[in-house]
Amino acid sequence: MRPALRKPKEAFGWWALAVSLVFVVFIMLPVVSVFASTSMVEILASFRKPIVVEALRLSAVTTVISTVIVVALGLPLAYTLARTRFWGREIIDTLVDLPMVLPPSVAGVALLMAFGRRGLLGQYLAAWGINITFTAVAVVMAQVFVAGPFFIRSARAGFAQVDPFLEQASLTLGKSRGQTFWRITLPLSFPSLLGGVVMAWARALGEFGATIMFAGNLPGRTQTLPLAVYTAMESDLEAALAISALMIGLSFGVLLAVRWLTRSGIGRRYEQEKSHA
Repeated sequence: MRPALRKPKEAFGWWALAVSLVFVVFIMLPVVSVFASTSMVEILASFRKPIVVEALRLSAVTTVISTVIVVALGLPLAYTLARTRFWGREIIDTLVDLPMVLPPSVAGVALLMAFGRRGLLGQYLAAWGINITFTAVAVVMAQVFVAGPFFIRSARAGFAQVDPFLEQASLTLGKSRGQTFWRITLPLSFPSLLGGVVMAWARALGEFGATIMFAGNLPGRTQTLPLAVYTAMESDLEAALAISALMIGLSFGVLLAVRWLTRSGIGRRYEQEKSHA
């Protein structure tokens, strides 16, 4: 049974509440300032500008593709890390999380040194006439690199919370490992998986540093929404504010959705299914 939550003044005192309020205001003020500096009419008008339309289209396409790749490659890896113990597991686990703490510019340089025309692998691709840098493919690769850990961490936690006894019981009843995974493991860990997908997509949408280093900032080709903000700040403040407002709204919505998925609604329903299984 969980202990009852205390009121802020009982748990920390008024001084802690005041300090907390200062930090909340510090975070809230820049966000509110973006919306206060423009109007809904100006935001909607800016969405008709080519720089916004092209960046929005490219971001929509590349983030969907990168999220699909992250799920396809990350799902088996997350399950392996959650369910098996082997030599070097901690090293692999650390490598998977590494893009989360790398500076974005360093991530871009690393991708360039690996897949660029003179990179470790890129030089062999270039010999076959395959050039990845400064293309939409490079945008997707940068997004996969930085967004992958967010999905894998969430999926790994979801798989780890599934009782192995339920999987073993399914196997003893004659179900294959594949059937057990799809009918037992996946449904019970679905809230965490879905939360990971949403977070990975949001991280891909906000990727800037690795993209500009590896894919460049070419309008209509590699210029995603964050790069469009960077470019628009030099000549079109209204467009920059419109894109910023859009991304703030999307990010806030994503965070709310993840919290809802993990704490209520779908999460509660699957917890009930788990308890009845």
